[in-house]
Amino acid sequence: MRVSRAAAAVAAAALVVAGLSACGGVSVSPVDVPETFDAPLPVPPLAPSHVGADGTRTFRLTAQEGTTRFVPGVDTPTWGFDGDLLGPTLRASRGEQVAVEVRNTLPEATSVHWHGMHLPAAMDGGPHQPVEPGATWRPTWRIDQPAATLWYHPHPHGRTEEHIYRGLAGFFLLDDPAAADVGLPDEYGVDDVPVVVQDRKLDADGDLDLSGGGELGVLGSLVTANGVRGAYLEATTQRVRLRLLNGSTARTYAFGFADDREVLQVASDGGLLPEPVPTTRVQLSPGERAEVVVTVAPGERVRLRSYPPDLGRVVAGYAMGANDTFDVLELRAAQDLAPSPPVAATLTTLEPLPEATVTRTFDLQGRQINGRRMDMDRVDATVEKGATELWEVRNLDLFPHNFHVHDVQFRVLDIDGEAPPPALAGAKDTVYLEPRRTYRLVMRFEDHADPTTPYMFHCHLLLHEDEGLMGQLVVVEPGGTASPAPHHHP
Repeated sequence: MRVSRAAAAVAAAALVVAGLSACGGVSVSPVDVPETFDAPLPVPPLAPSHVGADGTRTFRLTAQEGTTRFVPGVDTPTWGFDGDLLGPTLRASRGEQVAVEVRNTLPEATSVHWHGMHLPAAMDGGPHQPVEPGATWRPTWRIDQPAATLWYHPHPHGRTEEHIYRGLAGFFLLDDPAAADVGLPDEYGVDDVPVVVQDRKLDADGDLDLSGGGELGVLGSLVTANGVRGAYLEATTQRVRLRLLNGSTARTYAFGFADDREVLQVASDGGLLPEPVPTTRVQLSPGERAEVVVTVAPGERVRLRSYPPDLGRVVAGYAMGANDTFDVLELRAAQDLAPSPPVAATLTTLEPLPEATVTRTFDLQGRQINGRRMDMDRVDATVEKGATELWEVRNLDLFPHNFHVHDVQFRVLDIDGEAPPPALAGAKDTVYLEPRRTYRLVMRFEDHADPTTPYMFHCHLLLHEDEGLMGQLVVVEPGGTASPAPHHHP
């Protein structure tokens, strides 16, 4: 299904930067929106778990092959965790020790990265923790971060795009029993619903197609919510909390409703915002999450829509989805709605970060960070445990990138010296990078040090990541040095 597109990507980038017309070599599939939204939205089941004598909550996941009908009458080969496509929702509470037994029954090695999770590097599930066919990997760690909507997905070196595109992804929800009740809908699958939005393209045989993409990768013509096109969600309460995840490999979405009603954004990647943000648009680049609360009236139907995203000063934005508008999900409100409490005016208080003692600069260009492509045997940053660092991150290209850092939730201090918008005021692990702007990110590296095992930082546009737009950091004890184990090159 997949062939290397490095040379094609470089050529496409040159055309984009040159500002050529739409016929200059980037291929975009128009979004095919079904006329009716008549498929019930599948809600990912909560993964079963058991708590052992030592108090560890253990989950089990099996990566497996399957088939999915994205269009009627066509069975498309897909991959999933514990099923044909996507995976169950893992859920755990702050303070718990968790373990996940990951079994791989696929025909090739994969991995499972816990995106947004604060955990030891050896448990992170990046390219240094492959799970070979027939093998089982059992990471274990203690949950020690605020309630949040996280997710899990593969991270094999050079193969992440295809593995996620085939369907390997799921939610990992964190709860905090000590947190105050702030009026958010909280009945899973009823008024608190996770929704992963993804786009794909099928070839003439009905197989998943990653060919013919442009600089960003493939912008697919089939857009799904929880793996289904034309899905609807029955609302039985006055307010519904949608946990939105951009699980696409390349496309950025700007979510809003078809009637432009105002929603409350209450959380971003790493948890609650300080206060609800009234808005009509919530923009998410690949890997980002947001929680929104929408109010519905009895008997109404309204569609969640993706509007043209604001990609910044990109060239040929039409070739990158910047002109696309399409419906994603329909909300159908019952005639009788159960009352919902009002959302509190204050959601949380963010802990102030200490002043940064280290400043680093990261320039993203083409498939390089600071002029270097990813090398599994090279450490790009050595960080001392307990340090607070300021990372100045810039997109030097005239096409989109974003930036994801493993292990930490950072805060956006400013963008070109100006305060970030309210939607970026909370904890983040992934942020969209508008071209030619400087994002200053503050992050603290706590709890975990391992001189032998790296964490990743990278662009989460997955073609970019796979082709080298990624680096490695190692966290060491104060005064220590990195000594990563040599990577085995097959």
